[in-house]
Amino acid sequence: MEITRAVVTAAGPGQRHLPVQTLVDQDGETRSLLAIVVGAALAGGVEEVCVVVCPGDQERYAAALGALANRVVFAEQDEPRGYGDAILRARDFVGGRPFLHLISDHVFVSTAERSCVEQLVAAAQQHECSVSAVVPTRETLLPYFGAVGGKRAPGTADLFEIERIIEKPTPTQAEQELVVPGLRAGQYLCFSGLHVLTASVMDLLAELAAVTPPNAKVELSPALNELARRERYLAMEVKGLRYAVDTKYGLLTAQLALALTGRDRVEVLSQLCLTLAELLAGRA
Repeated sequence: MEITRAVVTAAGPGQRHLPVQTLVDQDGETRSLLAIVVGAALAGGVEEVCVVVCPGDQERYAAALGALANRVVFAEQDEPRGYGDAILRARDFVGGRPFLHLISDHVFVSTAERSCVEQLVAAAQQHECSVSAVVPTRETLLPYFGAVGGKRAPGTADLFEIERIIEKPTPTQAEQELVVPGLRAGQYLCFSGLHVLTASVMDLLAELAAVTPPNAKVELSPALNELARRERYLAMEVKGLRYAVDTKYGLLTAQLALALTGRDRVEVLSQLCLTLAELLAGRA
C-alpha cells in the first residue's frame, strides 16, 4: 500500500486566517502553520500535497508555504458545504489511490522517535487498510469530535477495529454505541484530524453528496461509518499529542509544545521560569 499523496483541508470559512499564522517550529525556524502541516506530510513520505481552499485564498496560502509551494496543488471548495465536501474536492488529485489526510488547524507533536504521520502511515502500510488517529477523550468533550466504537485489534496495544462512527455524539449515544473495551470509564476514542484513507472514501463521499440537499452539508463521519461497514478500517492511538489552534489560546499552546520539544527547549524553559518568577515577584 503506497501512500504518495496527501490532502490538507484549509477551507473552513471561519478559520481562513489560521493557515497563515506563524509559529517557531522545533528546529527554531519561523514558519506558517500551513507550512508546518504540509511539511509534516512530506516528511512522512508523501510526494505531493493538495490543499483545499476557499476561492481567493490560493495566492496568500502559496506565499505562506514558501519553498514548499512547488510541492503543492490547490483545489477550491466553491461553497461551504461541509468537511466531507472539502475532501471530495481533491478526488481527481487522489486519482483512485490511498491518501494521507490532515486538517490545517492542528499541530501534532510526537512523543516517540517517529512522527505521528510516520506512525500512522506505517500502520496503514502494514495492515493495508484505512487507519485514523484517535485520542482517548472524556465524555464532556464529545460535542466537539467524531467518535468511534469497536474493539482492540488482537495482539496490539494501540490499534482498534472500527465498527461504528458517530459525529459529535451525545454521552448517551456514546455509552450505548461507542464503548471500547479496555478504555477508562467515561472515555471514548475521538478522531484527532489525521487519517490514511483508501480511495473508497471518495466514492462514498460522492454517493453521499449526490443525495444531500443543496443547502445541507456533506460531512465526513457518515462516509467513514459506511467505510467501516464495507472494508477493514482501523483506529490508532498514536504516540503523540494533538494541539488544535482554532481554540482559545490554541496558537499559544501549540507554540509552547513545539518550543518545549524542540532544539531550543532549555532556553525556552529557562525564559518561562524567569518570566513566571518575575510575575510572582511583582505581585508580592
